Parts: sequence; structure tokens; C-alpha cells
Amino acid sequence: MDNAREKLTELLSSLDSTRGNDISRATSPGGGPQESDTIDEQGRKLSRSRPRTYPYFRYLPYKVEDEAERQRSLDEIVKYLYMAVEAGDFAPGAQHWTRELRAWLGLKFDPTKQQRIKLVRLYYELALAPGIDVTTAERFASMFMLLTKRKHYLRPIKDITLDWKPLWRELKVFVLPSESGLIQATNVKRNYRTLTKLCAFAQLYFDPREIPLMLEEFLPYFNTSFVEGAFVVSGLFNLLLPTSPPPVGEDSLLPQHYLPTLFHLWSLVNRSKVFDTTFLDLFSRLARDSLPAAHISCSEYGIFTRDQSALIFTAILRLLEIPVGQATSPYSATVDICAGLGVMLERDAKKHPIGHQIARWIVMSLTPACLDKPDSILSNLEGLIQAVETFFHPSNSGAWTKTLSQLVYYLADFFVMRWNREKSGEMEVPEGRRLNDALKRRFVLCLRDVIFMGIYSKSGTAMNFSLSTLQSLAYLEPDLILPGALQRIYPSMQGLVEVHRTTSSLRSLQILSQIMVRTKGFRCHVTSLLGLSLPGIDANDLDKTMYTLSYMQSVCYNIPFHDLTKGNENISGSMLAAEWVTSEVGRMEQEGANVELDYITDLTDADEELILRSSTASFAEFLSSFLGRVFTLLENLPDASRVRSGSPEENVINTLPATFTPLLASLSPELYDLALNKIADFVGNHVIHQARDAMAFICNSLCKICPEKALKRLIPMLIATIRTEIDENGAASTRNTGTDVLPRDRGLVWSVSMLSMCVVHVGDAVLAHKQELFDIAVYMQQKCKGIPTVHISNYIHHLLLNLTGTYIVDFSLYEADVLARGLGPEDWGKVSNPDELNIKWHVPQPAEIDFAVEIFRSQGKAAMLSLVSLIKETSPIKRDGSHKAWSDELSRNLVLIRLLLAGVAVLFDLDAVSKHTNSGSSAPNGDIEMVLTNGHTKEVVAGTEEEGLEDALSSNEEDQTRPTFHYPDGYTLDKGSSLYTEVHALREEIGTLLHEVHQFLVEKQQDDVACFNPLYTAYKSWFIDVGIEKSAHVLDRVTRLFTADIHPYKISGLRKEYPRSLLLRRANVYHLQRLRFNACPRPSSNMDKMLLNDLAQSSVSSYAEVRRNAQSAIESASKVIIGARPLLIPPLILAFEHGLQENDSARIKGAMYTLLFGSLAKTVGRDWRFAPAVIRCYLTACTVDKPSIQKLCSGATFQIMEFGRSSERMVILDRDIVHALESTGEDVNSYIEKKRGQVKKKRAAGELKKARLADELVNIARTSHWKKASRTAAIVVTLGFRFDSLVSNNMIDLLTKGSIDSHPGLRAMYSGALVALFSLLETRAVCQHNYENYLLDKQLIQDKIEVTTRRDDPNWTSQHLASFAKADTAYYIDHEYPGWLVWGKTMPGYKSDSRAEQEYDEEEKRVIKNIGDTLDRQWFTTFFDYLKQEPRDPAADRFRVSNAMMLGYAFDLLHDGNTAATLEEIKEEIATTFGDGTDKHQHRATAEILGGLLGSVHDKKIEIRTVIWDYSMSIILKVFSDGLTPENSGYWTTFLRLLLQGKDPRRSWPLVEWLADFKLDMSSNAAFKESSKIMLLQQCIADAGWHFQLEKPILTDFLQHLDHPYKGVREAMGHTLAAIYRTRYHESYKDVETLVASQKAASSIGTAPYEPTEEFSDTIHEIFEQLEKWRHERTPGQQTPSSYTSGSKTILLWLDSMLSSYECTQLLKFFPNVFMEQLLHMMDIKEDQELQGLAYHVFRHIPNIPHRLGEDAELNASLIRIGTTSSLWHQRLRVLINMQVIYFRRLFLISSDQQQKLFDCVAGMLNDNQLEVRIGAMTTLSGMIRCSRVALRDSVVKDLSKKFTNMLLKNPLLKKPRNNLSATSTGTSTPTPEHTKLVLTRHAAVLGLGALVQAFPYTSPPPAWIPGVLTTLANKANSDQGMVGKSVKSILADFKKTRQDTWHMDLKAFSPEQVEDLEGVLVKSYFA
Repeated sequence: MDNAREKLTELLSSLDSTRGNDISRATSPGGGPQESDTIDEQGRKLSRSRPRTYPYFRYLPYKVEDEAERQRSLDEIVKYLYMAVEAGDFAPGAQHWTRELRAWLGLKFDPTKQQRIKLVRLYYELALAPGIDVTTAERFASMFMLLTKRKHYLRPIKDITLDWKPLWRELKVFVLPSESGLIQATNVKRNYRTLTKLCAFAQLYFDPREIPLMLEEFLPYFNTSFVEGAFVVSGLFNLLLPTSPPPVGEDSLLPQHYLPTLFHLWSLVNRSKVFDTTFLDLFSRLARDSLPAAHISCSEYGIFTRDQSALIFTAILRLLEIPVGQATSPYSATVDICAGLGVMLERDAKKHPIGHQIARWIVMSLTPACLDKPDSILSNLEGLIQAVETFFHPSNSGAWTKTLSQLVYYLADFFVMRWNREKSGEMEVPEGRRLNDALKRRFVLCLRDVIFMGIYSKSGTAMNFSLSTLQSLAYLEPDLILPGALQRIYPSMQGLVEVHRTTSSLRSLQILSQIMVRTKGFRCHVTSLLGLSLPGIDANDLDKTMYTLSYMQSVCYNIPFHDLTKGNENISGSMLAAEWVTSEVGRMEQEGANVELDYITDLTDADEELILRSSTASFAEFLSSFLGRVFTLLENLPDASRVRSGSPEENVINTLPATFTPLLASLSPELYDLALNKIADFVGNHVIHQARDAMAFICNSLCKICPEKALKRLIPMLIATIRTEIDENGAASTRNTGTDVLPRDRGLVWSVSMLSMCVVHVGDAVLAHKQELFDIAVYMQQKCKGIPTVHISNYIHHLLLNLTGTYIVDFSLYEADVLARGLGPEDWGKVSNPDELNIKWHVPQPAEIDFAVEIFRSQGKAAMLSLVSLIKETSPIKRDGSHKAWSDELSRNLVLIRLLLAGVAVLFDLDAVSKHTNSGSSAPNGDIEMVLTNGHTKEVVAGTEEEGLEDALSSNEEDQTRPTFHYPDGYTLDKGSSLYTEVHALREEIGTLLHEVHQFLVEKQQDDVACFNPLYTAYKSWFIDVGIEKSAHVLDRVTRLFTADIHPYKISGLRKEYPRSLLLRRANVYHLQRLRFNACPRPSSNMDKMLLNDLAQSSVSSYAEVRRNAQSAIESASKVIIGARPLLIPPLILAFEHGLQENDSARIKGAMYTLLFGSLAKTVGRDWRFAPAVIRCYLTACTVDKPSIQKLCSGATFQIMEFGRSSERMVILDRDIVHALESTGEDVNSYIEKKRGQVKKKRAAGELKKARLADELVNIARTSHWKKASRTAAIVVTLGFRFDSLVSNNMIDLLTKGSIDSHPGLRAMYSGALVALFSLLETRAVCQHNYENYLLDKQLIQDKIEVTTRRDDPNWTSQHLASFAKADTAYYIDHEYPGWLVWGKTMPGYKSDSRAEQEYDEEEKRVIKNIGDTLDRQWFTTFFDYLKQEPRDPAADRFRVSNAMMLGYAFDLLHDGNTAATLEEIKEEIATTFGDGTDKHQHRATAEILGGLLGSVHDKKIEIRTVIWDYSMSIILKVFSDGLTPENSGYWTTFLRLLLQGKDPRRSWPLVEWLADFKLDMSSNAAFKESSKIMLLQQCIADAGWHFQLEKPILTDFLQHLDHPYKGVREAMGHTLAAIYRTRYHESYKDVETLVASQKAASSIGTAPYEPTEEFSDTIHEIFEQLEKWRHERTPGQQTPSSYTSGSKTILLWLDSMLSSYECTQLLKFFPNVFMEQLLHMMDIKEDQELQGLAYHVFRHIPNIPHRLGEDAELNASLIRIGTTSSLWHQRLRVLINMQVIYFRRLFLISSDQQQKLFDCVAGMLNDNQLEVRIGAMTTLSGMIRCSRVALRDSVVKDLSKKFTNMLLKNPLLKKPRNNLSATSTGTSTPTPEHTKLVLTRHAAVLGLGALVQAFPYTSPPPAWIPGVLTTLANKANSDQGMVGKSVKSILADFKKTRQDTWHMDLKAFSPEQVEDLEGVLVKSYFA
């Protein structure tokens, strides 16, 4: 308790510093810390810091409850929640109240801040409480996330702080399991995904003052000796480190205090994508949260420094994984594969894409300081986008496309969000840091070009991202985006370019329409674009049709279709607008892609208004054409293949009504009349069967907008047509088979469909046609048969919905007063304020209700009469089974009844429905009750213990009537009125009738499957359609449509900026939410019980179809009837048992499906009155020999195993947090006590039943067939293992004997269970047999000690390491992490000579004795025999750790003298098992046995250890010396890992010492023997890590023999050398404080790790000197291996291993002068291809190794040196490969003089004598220019184009003299040196100019200098002979080839003369 109090005081005292934030859904940060300590009382009463945007309650058409009523409900919920938690009733109790709370919040009710804080604390506590059931905890976690979902609910730290330690405690179990030493049992582990999600929400509320504590806690675990530790710590930092700003004045908590340390940790693990992602995520949140804090300094790099920002940008460039030249990936798979358990802490990359984190970091670091600094976050962003811009082009797509498009999408999205929230004040950013217009403009310009490429992407995903980005950019800067967009859109809408560009343009128009409509000048283009889009409606291209319709929809939501020229004399028609648009389009064509339209200054407001008014004159013409095109489309629609198949036809049919509703709503009255006439004529004159639904939807839209006009025009016409069809054409006069409508009936169905859609949701206008509508319904019901009857019933259903529902009948874009004053240009794109709406609702009037009840009565009674007559013997239609008229008639009436019930669902009242009883029910009430209480099929004798158990168990979840909350929802009937009574009585009669029909069908028509379907859908409707039509999923459908429609209007940072008609729909959705809330589960009436029994009976019918329908109805019914499940289960169990007795597979399947695959399964599992019977039946079913049942059995195994899990015994909670919810008013303690007693009793009874069943099943498992036995065994394990009682003796016997069963599957299962039992036993013992210790992970391990470190002693680390070089020690250090990075005060150790015995209590001793008695020699003999059997599956042929563990436990008992077998006997058995060691299976078995044997003694007395080690070493040495073969070495390597991994190497000293003594035997020719020993040694070094201290002699030996002749040995040596050097590094700071201080002092990015030691540097230099010596000794051209080739390969393997690992930076300083030239020499050895390949591979690693700022000068210099001076052209060519990659990877780190030097070098290499080098230089140069920043790019291009043009002009080809051989000429054509030099110079110039052109492959239009360069090439060099001319032609051809898409625009960049010059060349070369 004291502990809890301290915790509370701590929590309260921490409420004094703050920041506000929504959990990162991309979110913005909140404010800085609060200064004072006071808690604002007023603030606590408030429900939220930001008022709601939308006044939900005010807009409803009925009076709603007041705030006090809502609070009363909440208090009630919280009271019951408190009582449930306090009584320990978590499931179902607390879960139920959590659901209630969720529903209460779902109604947009808000708790006060104080209440929310208490609830958040409670759910955080519950979600992480030790001992709570995992699934229950997930529910609580999800509730915690809901309560903290939005930032404005609770301001972090100001309102609440949470403690991070409980989360850390839970995560620790996953990621640092070795800490606890034992494997945690499964029932305590949670789902780690839930924990990481919890972190994301809770992290916000962690106190930044905890940072030092977290560093102290996590940093000691960081090490790269076993690199998993590094991944775990970085993951923990990302999940738990608070990023909120610290309180003012606490400088040690400012980010820059600990950032250098984080950067240092980042640099410790290079080449890891996981590390890059993790740190970017962390830094991006830090940037976001520190932005508002004025006391955190902020510069042009945000809160970071220049160095930090450059490193982060370099990482961003790596993360985008852009391919460069021939480079390999910057990441190495071998690093990330070692993340191990660290993987659990990674965020899900799908939900948190890398683009999101990059964008968040960049946008949250932008400030106005970026504008005037040449180097800043903004300029780096521009550099980044410019570097990768060519990768956005559609022709250049690949794996990077999605990442890049995501990146720009998130960049724009974050910027818009930050911009909006800063403007609205929601983000409190200090004045000087706010985004301003200049920043916004530069940001948009930076992304503009790439987005115009992205919208034409070939990838759908990328296109979607790009379009959203376009919308965001246009929102920010319409004047910068719209001109370019229109310039691209017009040509494609006029059909001048490819089709795919047209679709992109239509989609761009859709998302830009809202912005265009609101922007001066651009809105004048809207009508002409609408006209141009009409051809897009085309039955041959349905996708394009859909985009066209969506575009029109978005325009209609934003502008009124009113002719604004009326009453305006100075405008005549649309002439003015048409001329203006034509001139603007001409101007765009003229100016090309960079067109600028500045309408704000160029157009006066008056002119713009005139043009706009003029453009509206063409609306009537547009409307006519549009309707014409839609009708043509409908006439040509193909048949929709299936319903809801997602086919294009279906999408179009769904998009039509979505377009028509806003279109018709925006029409002026005159235009509406025009549309009405056209549509009515079309409906009256056509019957297009496949377009029926689409046309009906259009009629519905028409009637909704103006019901009086439309109904008056349509209803008489449709009714007349229907009568004509029936009377004159004989439609629907006979039944028809099949599902298609007969051609004869199509006219009727067409008209009925139109009519039914005309009368739904149109309000009270239907009353004017009341009589006709009523009469036609009656008339059709009398006359029609067959399929049309379904449509007729549907019409009645729609009419009822229209009359009884409350819904919105207002679709206008404007308020009534605005329409009354007349619309003008200022109303275009007008935004409605969500707070000032006047909504027109339809509320049912008495006349409508009367009409509805009249229809319900007349149609319902008629249907019931028909049904009654049909199920009598005297049925008017014969049931002779030959033709189906009887079934048809029955089905028709059932369908009608179902639709009637659904139609008047809102009239049914929950209370009346559940109170109604029916005395005439055929099953007397008592029977049903009896089945329920028995629960079992066997009789329960009163007064026995069994009855007590039953009573305890039946205190079931629904034992008490819980208070239900009901809120006003506009219910229209008066309770107790005659109509109210009549409606409910009718429903009751229908229920009785349904029961009678069911009975009749089951008895007389059991095979009439077609009738059961409508019957059970009617049952379903009867159950669930009460208060709201649930069966139609109304709310879900309406919400889904609403969400789709508002999607285009969602703008980050703004709330509900929707068009008016969408804002109105939000109120409608809210009304439905209230209806659904009120339709909550209800108590069952007798009628309910009777109908449920019917369903239970049919769910085990012989017919699959009947079963399915009944099961579906059961699922629905059990959700709405309280107590339905316990009612249904007993009859189902009975059926299951009968089915098994009679071997009736249909019943078995029915019962299994219903009980185990639906929602009943949970109830069965929780209710142990039923579970035993179900489990027994299930096991019997496992033996039924029928594949379908076997499939079900295997599917249900897991579900059944879950049943047996032990229920919650104890949950440890912080009582103060729970008591905070206690209500002061009433005393609830007596209730809590009573409930607690019930829960305990129920648990005890359940556990007793489980124990009994477990015993029974053990006996079954012994004697059954293996299939049944294996399933039984699986269930027994979950049933029979308990912490308190462990397991029964009977079960121990089963497991121990089972583990030597003859069946391999069973054997594995029982062995696994036995290991689990041993593990539970050990855990129980170390937790001192106490369950609470077990839950809290408190373990007392006998030999574990805390070793005090002498960290202040400077020699401590070296002494500590030196102790690992000898065997003797007082304690073992098993963990790798202590002291690697920092020293703690103590470190965990284990005594080396264990004298303490583990203490066992009586229970444990009983288990040990029972197991030990079975483990005699015979048991071991059998077990060993099975071990050496050949596995059936080759994949299983490996060292099986499970066997070694199993034996480890068995030998453990043996050493303690608890087994029947003795050590001597075991030794004899091992000798037998190993035999002569010739067979690999003998080796595998022996390795597993010895693994177990040696593992079992590590905590035993030293005497036992010595005996076992001496014995084992004799076998091991024999094997290791001579017995290893390629087949068995794998087993022994795993054996070694098992012994050494995670253990102190001194524990296995004999073996480690023997391996470390290895010396290469140069005389041996057994290569495999040598290499396998080295491999074992390498394994040993890798496992021991930095604790391996015997490396000196090994290094000396290996380095002397690098030129070993055998490949296998060389490979092993290379890898071992890398492993040794990798594990030599450690940092060992004395404590965390010193680490942080020294990193901060070093630089803002900390110290550089992996600096090579002097010794290492000397070694490297010596080796390479030796190599150089060998190189000279080798004869050039020598074919046989030499010391040089062999030594080189060993070194290359070593380097490769190091360079692809995280310590690669250790080799950086050797690149320039040691490695580079040697690698190039190796690549020149043509005789040894292996060497060449290896050298090339290592050479390509070089640019991927990260350098720091300014560390690359030497490397660049050496590349330049080799490129310019090497005598071998191969070498010159190869350095080019790396130059480009280094340049790109280090864009943000390279200095400008280095850049210049590289450019000069590459440009100079164009003059190389070797053709290949020149071409390589050209490619490299163009690549380098392409990825440079614009400023550099421009200056380089300017200089180089001048230089190369001059070269070409100053070196003209000499014309050959005609027929005149000069004196010097030889007459042959051998070129002279001068001529060769001239050609070379000209070629260099051509290639240089070509490189410049190719650097801009997609820029459209091409830069202004390109035409000149191309013309120069064409005129001056095209006619050259040989390579020069050829190069020119290919440059020109490539230029045109990459510009196919935009050629029509690009051509305009050339003058007519230039076009003429190029004409011949381009064409000829292109078609050559």
C-alpha cells in the first residue's frame, strides 16, 4: 500500500509541466511547459480544451437529453465499472462496462477532464496489470487508446502524466528474456504488438524529467558484441523516450544535451535500415514536440545542428534506396538479420511508412530562419528533391516509386496541417518560428515539378499519392499550381495526347475543382472544362466514365447551376466566356509548361465577374448533353456479372446516384424542370433491364430534391404503366424457374423498381398519392407471381421506410434565405459554417403513421392468412412436390413479412417487444427454463456436490438485469396508444405464425430447402429489426457513403470544411447512431425463446443450406437477446451427442459449426457447465472417418485448447487508481463483497471441473488411436497444468511414458509437454512457490549475485576482461552487456562453485519423485534409440534443441539422485548410441545427448561438473579431431552454440581452451578437417563476443598463413579474422553521465566509434606490404595459384565480412592509400576469375560505407589520382563507378571544393585515350549533374557547355584534298597521330555535350540551352566518320526517345531554324 501511495503522490506532484499533442497520426505538437503549479479548477470541469466543431445535439429534430442526464449515465457506468474491477470481475463484468463506456463516448458525449484523467489512469493500469487475462487486457488497452486518441482531450503533463515503468516491465519480458533467466509461461505473455501500440499512445504522457532515469535503465544493455542488444535499446528509446519539451531551466533535459549520445549510438550500428528508420522516427517526433517550446533553441536546422541535419539528410537519401550506377544497396542484410528480438520493437512499416517520418522531421524543423541562409533544412529539402527528381518520371518507375510518392504526399500534408493549425492557433508556435508566405511559396515551388510528373505515374498507388499532394499544394498556392495544371489538362481533355493522360487529367480536375471554384480567374475555366469532360462518359471505357462522373460530382457540390446572365443586359449568352477561354488556352500553348497566369493583377474584379456570369449561360446546353450521354451510357451498359463483385459496371452504377444528387440539387428551378422532363420521358419510353438499378437511383435523386413536382409527374405515369403491363401483357402471371427475370416481365419490374425508389426518403409528399399507392400495392399482390413479387414487396418496404423514418430532406447547397435573395458570383465555392445550419427534417406526422400502420395491417394480415391456408392440409395449392408453386407462394409471403417487419422497425419499442408474452406458445415456458438450468444432458441430483458446482457456475454473465441507458431518438408512437398496441400485437402474431411454419416445414417439407431460406431471414428480421432496420446495416452503409463523399474535402488541420449538403448528412448519420445505440440487447420474451429453440433445431438439419441459414440467424439473434447463448447451447450439445451416437455426419457438422465456429464458442469456453460435454463430443468427433469432419476438427483444435486455460487467479492493481473512481454517494461494498464471492466460487468450481476433466482425458489419451490421442494430449496440457497444483500423478505418468511413445508425432508432443512441466516446476521453485512473485517476475535464483563493479578504477575494464583469459573465477558473467557501453553500479553474476540447493516444496517434490521413478535405464535406452532414427522429413534433419532441453531436465534429476537410472548406465547407453560414429544420425543423437548433459550441470557443484566435463570432452575431442564430415558438422556447430551462447565462456573452459589452441597444419591435405575446426572456433568467438580473450596466438597464426592453399580454409580464416576484430571493440564508459558528457563535449554528433587502434593499423599495413611483395613475385599470366592470389582471397573475404557489417567504418582510413590500388590490381588478374569477382565485390562496398562530415577528402583525392594517372585503362574506368556513387551518397556532406574537384576530374577523363573510359566518364558526368543542386547544376552546365562547344568549334575536321596525294601521304588510310588526336578531342567534346543533354532526360520543356547544343552537334559533328558521328546520332536519338510523351510540347522550345537543322538527323537516326 505504501508503495501505491508513493506512486500517487509522485503522479500528483508531476502535474506541473506540459505540452499538448495528438498521438502521432502525423500530428502537430502542442504548447510548451506550463510555469505554475496550480491546477485550473475550471479546466477540470471542462470536457475538452477545444469545443466541438459540429453541434450534434442542436440539429436533431427532437428534444434531446440535457448534460446532467448524460453525466448521470456516465456516473452510473463508472460506478458499475468500479464495482466490477474491485470485485475482480474483469470478464464479463468490467468488459461489459467498458463496452457501455465506448458506446456512450460514441454518441459524442464528453466526460469532464477530471473523469477522463481517472479513466485513462485506470485503463492504463488495467491494460498492464500483472495476472490479467490477455484478451481482456487487449480490450482495456484499446479503451485506453480511445480515451487518449486526440490531443485536445488531455494536454500531456499539464493535465496528466503516466508512469513508463509498467510498460517497460512488460516489454522487458519480450526483449530481454535472458534477464529473468527462465522462459516465461505462455499465459502471462501478452501480444507485443498491443504493447508497442500502447507505447505510441502513452509515450506522449511520459514525463521528460524521467529521461535521465531511462538512459540509466536502457543504455547499459546497449552492446554490439551481441548486436541484438543495440537493436533492443534503440527500439526502447523510440517507444518510450519522452519527446515533450522539458520544464524551463532544466538544461540537462534539453534535447541537445542527450542528442550527441543518440547520434553516437546510431553510428555504432552502420549499414542497418532498421537503425536508420528507428532514429528518424525518434528525431521526427522530437522535432515536432520541441517546435512550440520557446526555451529550446531553434535555428535554420530546427532544433538540430548543421552536422546533425547533414547526417539525417544523408540517412534519408539512403532510406529512399535510389539506385545509382552500378552501386549495391547502402544497407547490408547481414546486419538487420541480427536484430533478433529487437524486431518486436519496430513499428509496423505499413502503418508508419518511412516517408511519414522523413516528412514529419523536415516540416517540423522548418522555420523562417531557413529563408535567408544558403544552407538550411529548406535548401537541403530542395537539394534532396532535385537529386531524385528524375525518379518521379513515369518512364522511370521501380521499387522507389511508391516511397517517393509517399514522401512528397506526407511533406505536403504535414505542411498544410502545420500551416492551418498555426493559423487557427491550435498549434501554439512562437511567433518567430511560424511558417510564413515566403516559406510556403518556396516549399510549393520545390515540389511542383515532381508532382506534375507524379500524377501521370504508371503505378496506381503513386498516382493516388501524387494527386493528393497536388491538392495540398494547390490549396497552399493556387496561383503557382493551377496554371501549370491547366496547361497540361487542356490538351489532354481535347484528346491531343494519350488516353492515360486524360484519365490523370480528369482525376486532377476532380481534386482541384474546389480550389479552382474559389480562386479568382480560374473559376471562369470551370464551365468550359465541364463541357470538355462530357466525352469521358463512354460505355466503352467505364473507368474514365467513373472519373468523369466524380469530377462532375465535385463541381456540383461547389457551384450552383444557375444562369447568372439573367437580368444582366451587357452580357449576351456565353460568347464572352468562350472567347476568353480560347485566348487563355492559346496563351498556355504559347508559353508552355512554365506559363504564369496572374489573374489577381491582370483581371479586374468587374471583368472577371462578367466572364464568370457569361460562362454560366451554357448550363442548360451542358445539362441536356450530359443527360443525353448518361442515357446513351445506360442503353449500352453490359450486364453486371454478379452483385457486389466490384466490377466497373457496378462502380458506374454506384457513382451515378452520387453524381446526380448534388447535380440536381444545384440546378435552378428552370433547369430542374428540364431535367425532370427529360428523365421522366426516358423512364416512360424505355425498358433497359440491365440499367434498372441505375435508373431507379436517378429517379430517387430526382424525387428527393423536389418531391412535389417529381412525384406528380412520375407516380401517375408509373402506376398506369404497371396496370397496363399486368392487364394487357400478362406480366408476372405465372411462376418461373431460375433467377432471371423473363422478358415478358421486364417492363413490369422496370416500372415497379422506379416506383419503389420514387417513394423512399422523399418525405410526406407521398400522402398526396396515398390512395393510388395503397391500391396498386394490393392489386399487384393479388395478381402477380414469380420473381416480380420480390420487387413488389420491396416497393411496400420502401413506402413504409419513407412514412415511418426520421431523415433529412434538405439537399440544397445554400440556406433558404440565400436562395431567396438570389445567387451571384460570390456564392461560388461558398463555405458553410457547421455552426450555422438550418436543417429540414422529415419527422413522421400522425397521418403518415396511420397510413403506414394501415399498410402493415392490410399486407401483413393478407400474408398471414395465405401462410395459414398454405400449411393446412386443405391448402389451395397442392404440395405434390413435382412443380414448385406451393414453395413459391410460401416463400413470397415470407419475404413480404420480412420486408414488412423491417419497414416498420422504428415503430417497435424495445420494452414492449421484450415484455410481450404469448400464452399460446406451443412449447410451455417451463420446458425451456428446465433445459437452461440443467445445462447438461445428464441428470443432476438435488443436494449433491454436483448441484453446488452447477449453482456456482450458473451465476452467469447475464445474472442480473443491468441498467440500460436510453436516449431520445424521435420515437413517434405514444406508449399505450391503440396503434402502439396494435403494431406490437401484430408482430407477436407474426412470431407465432413463423414458429408454426417452421414446425410444418420440419415435419412435412423437410427437403424443401428453398422455403427455409426466406423463413430464417424472416426470423432474423423478427429478432434484430427493432428500433432500427439492423438487417439492412443502414448505419454502416450510410456512414460508408458519407465517408467516401467527404474524403475529397478533408484537409489536414481543418475541421469539417465540407459543402453544406455534406454537413447536413452528418446530422442524419448522428441520428442513426442514436437509433442504433438504443437498439441494444434486450431481455428475452417467451416468444424469443421459442423461436431460438426452432433455430437450434434447424442448425443441425440434414441439409447444408438449411443449416447455414439457421446458423446465420442464430449469430444475429444471439447478439440482440440477453441470455440467448446459454439457452441455445444445451439443445445443440444434445444434438451433437446424438449425431455421434448415430454417426449422422450432417448433425455433427451442424453442431460443431454452431458451437465452435461462431459467437457461441466463447460462451462455451467460459461456462464450464457446457465445456466438458463439448470437449468430450469434440474428441469423439475426431475419430469420425469423414474428411469434412476431420477438417472441422483440425480447425477447432485451437479454440478447444483455449477452453482449458486457467482463469484469472490474481490480478495486481494499484488500488489508489481504482479507488479514484469510487463514487461518494452510496455504499457499494456489500455488493462488491457478494460479487467477489460469486467470482471466486465460480472460478473454484470451474477449476475443479477442469481438473476432473483433465484426469478423464488422460485415461482417454492412453488408450486412443494416435489421431485422437494427439488432440486429447493438446487439450490436457492446457487443462492440467496449474501453478498451484502443478499436475496430477496420472498425467505425469502419461507424459513421461508418452515421450518414448512409438508414434513420432505423439512423442514430440509429450516431450514438449514434459519440458513445459519442468519449466513450470523450475519457475515455481525460483518464485518461492508464490503466485504473486510469479506474476511480478520476482525470482530468487540460488547462485545469482549482484557483483559490485569498481567503475571508478581506470584499470577496471582491462582487469575485468583479463579475467576471461583463465579458467578460475569466483563468479561467472553470463550476460554480454555489462560494461560494453557503460558500467552500472553492479552487474548480475553467478557463483562459480554452487553449494546451495534449490528448495522444493511438497508439491514439487511429489512431481520430481513421480517423474524420476519412470526415468529408468529402459526409458533412456528407448529415448536414445529414437534420437538416432532417420527423420522422415529431410528438413527435420538437424540438431533439435528441444531434445537437448528435454534431456537436460532429465539429467538434472539424475545428478540429484532422483531417477531410477544411474550415470554409469547412461554412459554405457551413450557409447552404444555413438557406436562407431560412421553414421551421421549417430552424431546427431550424441550431440543432442551431450548438449543436454553439459547443459544440465552448469549450476551444479564443481565435483559433478568436473566428472561430466571430463567424460564429455573425451567424446567431443575424438569427434572434433577426426570425426567431422560435411554431413555432421552442422550438428556439432549447433551443439557448440547451445553451450556457449549467452553464457560465460569460462563455463565451458575445457572446450574453449581446446578450440583456441588451434594451429594451422600447413602439411595437412585434409582441407575439410582444418576448415571445420576453424568454423567451430569462429562460432566460439562469435558466441563469446568481447569476452573471448584468447585471440592473440590465433591472429598471429592466421596472419602468417594468409596464403593457405585450400579455398575452404581460406574462407574460414577470413570470416574468423573478421569475427575476432569485430568483437575487440567496446567503449566501457564508467557511467551514463560520463558517456553523455563526453559525447556532448566531443561534437553535436558525438565521438566517431571504431577508430582503428595503432596495433590494428600496423597489422593492416604489414599485410598489404606483404601482399605487394607477393604481387611482384608472381609471374604475370601465371595460371596456377600463387601466394599473391591465395593471400588476396583470404584478405578479401575478411574485408567483405567486415565491410558488410556494422563496424565497417573501422576500415575507412585505409581506403584511400592502402586498399584502393591493391583492389584494382586484383581486378586485373584475368587468370583468376574468382579473385577478380571478389575484388570487384569488395570494391563496390567502398562508397556504401558512411563517412562523417569532411572525412572524405583523402578518398576523393585517391580516386581522382587513380582516374587521372593510372596506366591501366581498366583501373581508370573502375574508379568512375565509385565516383558517381560516392558523390550521390554524400550529397549533403561533401564540401564544394571536393565537388568541383570531382567534376573537373570526370570532365577531364572524357579526353581519355580509351573509348570505354570516355563513355564511362560521359555516363558518370551526366549522373553527377543530374543529382546536383540547381545552383551548382546551372554553373557546371554553363562552364562545361561553353568549354565543349569551343573544343568542337576550335578543332574542325580537316577536309581531305581531292585526288591529290600529298608528298607525305603514304596512300594508305592509316591515320596520323595528329588526326587521331583531333578525332579524340572532337569525341571528347561530343560526349561532354551529350552528357549535359542526358543529365536532363525528362525536363519538359527542355532547358533553354539544350536546343543550341543539339544544333551544334547536328551541324558540326553529325557527318564525322566513325565513333564521333555515331555518338552524335545516338545522343540525338536518345533525346527524342525519352521525350515521346511530351514531344508535342518540347518541340516548341526549338526555333524554326533549329528544327530544320535537326529534322533530318532526328528522323534518320530515330528510324535507322
